[in-house]
Amino acid sequence: MDLDDARLTESGLAAPAAPAGRVLVIACGALAREILALKALNGWEHIDLRCLPANLHLWPDRIPDAVAAAVAEARGRYGRIFVAYADCGTGGLLEARCRALGVEMIAGPHCYSFFDGNAAFAARGDAEMTAFFLTDFLVRQFDAFVWRPMGLDRHPELRDMIFGNYETLVYLAQVEDPALDAEAQRCAARLGLAYRRRFTGYGDLATALSTAR
Repeated sequence: MDLDDARLTESGLAAPAAPAGRVLVIACGALAREILALKALNGWEHIDLRCLPANLHLWPDRIPDAVAAAVAEARGRYGRIFVAYADCGTGGLLEARCRALGVEMIAGPHCYSFFDGNAAFAARGDAEMTAFFLTDFLVRQFDAFVWRPMGLDRHPELRDMIFGNYETLVYLAQVEDPALDAEAQRCAARLGLAYRRRFTGYGDLATALSTAR
């Protein structure tokens, strides 16, 4: 499948018109590549994927309603629905909505945490208090999710105000890709931050999806 990051940001990814699996995973568009890679790697033919637009993260309060609408649309067509979102800035509202809907969701505050492994990410909390994180998707979509929304394309002087208390950009890499590594280093330089790369693979996302049966 040819995935376009801009389309995943703005429109997401539709589920098959006719269900091909017993389980529907409703996910953020930022996770499409990773979930499809895990599906292929593990032969999870029982899973279908629907992705909501990744840019919902710019308005986290919209995520619970968007997920609920996707669940309602899929009910009756799938035996099980799994939500591949963490809290993602909803302040517990998404977890409460999923509980009310009777669907499971991945644990963790955000994708940085579950890619790194929730326990490991929490253990590094104090040491990485001044770190700004990127994933593979966010490296590719840095301008769409960081540079433009924060107004840095129009007012570069805001960089010191917004990132003055950060020290390091930590790139949590899902795949080994020298081109992404080089781009992440450029992102760090644009923000005036030191650079660190940590290969995480798919972390707790792989574990969570393995239970979606």
